[in-house]
Amino acid sequence: MWYRFVFLLLMCACSNDSRSIKVKGSDTEVNLAVTLAEHFYKVNPAFSVAISGGGSGLGIASLLNGQADIANSSRRLNAEEDSLFKVKKIKLHTIVFAEDATAFIVHKDFPLDTIDISSLAKVLSGQYRTWKAVTGWNMLVNIYGRQSNSGTHAFVQERLGIRFSRDAKEMNGNAQIMESIKADRSGIGYVGAGYIAHEAKERAVKVLYIRDPKKATAVSPLDEKAIMEKRYAFQRPLYQFIPSTSWEKVKTFIDFERSEEGKSIIKASGYYITR
Repeated sequence: MWYRFVFLLLMCACSNDSRSIKVKGSDTEVNLAVTLAEHFYKVNPAFSVAISGGGSGLGIASLLNGQADIANSSRRLNAEEDSLFKVKKIKLHTIVFAEDATAFIVHKDFPLDTIDISSLAKVLSGQYRTWKAVTGWNMLVNIYGRQSNSGTHAFVQERLGIRFSRDAKEMNGNAQIMESIKADRSGIGYVGAGYIAHEAKERAVKVLYIRDPKKATAVSPLDEKAIMEKRYAFQRPLYQFIPSTSWEKVKTFIDFERSEEGKSIIKASGYYITR
């Protein structure tokens, strides 16, 4: 990936381990993390920041194994992870640095613009094996999702109260899901709305509006006003978990994220600051 090449260069720029920061985890956050780190490096050239994705679970596991200074995560720690940190006596700082909305995407020629939460749950769980009940198409549903160590995978399941269909295809990241949906008229997938905004304004996929029976109107994950008013059913905070042993090392980077420049970068990258 291009971002690994960029940050390999940054790592070479500094051999002082006390200023070498390793960030691992969420693919939802990886583009944003790279952009923040690039701007941070311009004003703090003595630091190096190495960033890689792989999923929230991988980032959290890297902290447990002493292989990262920051774990980016699109979900909270689960009970097992929380227990492991306590067993290892690893104290964590928890930062909420942005908010994202999960977008459900279909092919640009998909016949509907909106789907209700009940139908979405039935599609993704495999209860609806074809699109006939939703669109009238008698075409098989093809689901493109993430692996089980993905925070977004866990978030969508929890929010819908389902388990994904066994036929769902497990993809390596947002980019792979996007490319699959572009080529599949009967496909449905999910990616971070911030990722869509970051990639292109003229999108080759359709972002579905979500109709929540508790809300008056269907809402798009790209509607900033709706996100700020907490009206989208699939918005969630983005976390950074930091071991106390790494806190002093990473504090300068965290302060940059919280600065006005950092907040501007977060918003310009398609993410939200709601608190």
